This record gives sequence, C-alpha cells and structure tokens, in this order.
Amino acid sequence: MTDEELVERQLGRRPRAFRRVAVRCPFGKPAVTEQVAFDQDGHPFPTQFYATCPHLVAAISRLEAAGGVERWSRAARQDPELAASLEQAQALQRRLRPELDAGIGGSTRDGSLKCLHAHAAFALARPGYELGERILAELPALWPVDRCCTSC
Repeated sequence: MTDEELVERQLGRRPRAFRRVAVRCPFGKPAVTEQVAFDQDGHPFPTQFYATCPHLVAAISRLEAAGGVERWSRAARQDPELAASLEQAQALQRRLRPELDAGIGGSTRDGSLKCLHAHAAFALARPGYELGERILAELPALWPVDRCCTSC
C-alpha cells in the first residue's frame, strides 16, 4: 500500500494537495503529511503540514474542544518566549511557501492560532518550534502504546 493510500485510509477520503509523508509514527505509518501550496484544481491549500495519524488527530481534537485554541493563543500573547516562537515559526512558514504569504494553517493574522492541529503538525515536521512542542507536550500520548491505530 502506498503512503498516499494509507493517508486516504486514515482520513477516510483522498488527501488533497498531497506531496509526501513528513513524519511517521513509531509504527512506520504516516503521521504528518506535507501538502503542496495548490491542490489538483489550482485552489490554495494553506496547510503545509497536516496531522493524519488518527490517534494524534483525536488527542489534538480533545485539546481543542477543551478550549485549547483560546488558551494557547492567550499564552502566546502573554509569554514573550512563546510569542517569539510563534513569530519565528510564522515567518518560516511564509518563507517555505512564499506563493501563499500565509502562516501556519493559513493564518494571516499575527499572534493568533487558527488550529492546534496545524501547529502540532508543524512542530513535528520542523522540530524546534517551542509553542508547537508545548502543545504536543500537553497531550497524554502522541502515539498508541501497543499497536498502530492505522489499519492496513
């Protein structure tokens, strides 16, 4: 089974703008993919790094549902280290994909987090992003303990 087919199985649909697998889980399956800037129909695809591992996606979704976007946005405004981390990562995202001139997850406003999934995926694909790494550290576990969550 190809990586793209595995990602399709994870998402329950064909992935849009798929370029490659950027990060694999400990079981060797896709966990984060990288997308091209424009999909097959020429539409912008603002999210460069996309979390696909069902376990990881569910854990981040629970964090978002518990008010995580607002809480981490506030932390990024109040903590100078996190603010600098976010600013540097947004600038890096714009350099990586200048054709879209957008930050992580397609953000066009400075200082706001649009989606924790995008920030977590960016941190996994581009280690050293402090804010994203702190978001990931809040998750109970990035990966299942005993077996892969992606059925083949």
